Amino acid sequence: MVQMTGELQLKLEEKKGRTIAKDAYFQGALKVMRPIYLDDSGQVCYYILNPGGGYLDGDRYKMQFALEKQARATITTQSSTKVYKTPNDHAYQEAEIIIKDGSYLEYLPDPLIAYRDAKYKQKNVFRMDRTSALLYSDIITPGWCPEGKHFSYESVQLINEMYMDEELVVYDHLKLTPSKQELHGLGYMEGYTHLGSMFIIGEKVDNSLIDRLYEAIYENTDDYKVGLSKLPIPGVTIRIVANSTQLLEQLFSKCHLLITEEWFETKPSFLRKY
Repeated sequence: MVQMTGELQLKLEEKKGRTIAKDAYFQGALKVMRPIYLDDSGQVCYYILNPGGGYLDGDRYKMQFALEKQARATITTQSSTKVYKTPNDHAYQEAEIIIKDGSYLEYLPDPLIAYRDAKYKQKNVFRMDRTSALLYSDIITPGWCPEGKHFSYESVQLINEMYMDEELVVYDHLKLTPSKQELHGLGYMEGYTHLGSMFIIGEKVDNSLIDRLYEAIYENTDDYKVGLSKLPIPGVTIRIVANSTQLLEQLFSKCHLLITEEWFETKPSFLRKY
């Protein structure tokens, strides 16, 4: 049996108009802060912490988030995920996210920073019901390197499996291996250094909403490139390449604002982290 560096389980339920923890468990190098209610909607916010400060050689992390019916939650991290040199074995994180009828999850981890000689693999499995909704984003950032290389990590691999009523409906596999791929070239990063992805899934996602998302973030500029793809279920994925984390966060914030205004007639809360 593989020894986990950190484990975290969080089960949430709706009770009297508020989302509360039905069960919470964590051990090792993963912790969760006390629940925070950033407005009067009843939506709860949890911050995940890694007291170790970063992912090291052979680290293994396992998380599970489960939202019962009608629950609403924001789950984020306290700071970026830093993957350092892994000379012998890659660092690995897996998460199972269960979103039941009528529930809504914003899973918004801070950027992943892969430093020189880092090897990292991540797998997210989302299990959703037809009436649930999801907003998920991730950002890959190259870490500082003494030689000034932008892609000094060994490999970064992100896998997202999304099931709707137990049927696999989306499989997204991203693998960046600088030693084997010309990441600056056509079809890869195309001269950019940072990559962001966002998935928006829910019954209210239609062509009109996708058009408004595109209008909100598209500019005729060389600062970034953006693409939107409609999913086989009501949903859309957004991919953006740029040269800074801050720019990606600003663009995703625009999408977050539009979704929150459209779906809940409110504005997203500011996830202060300083």
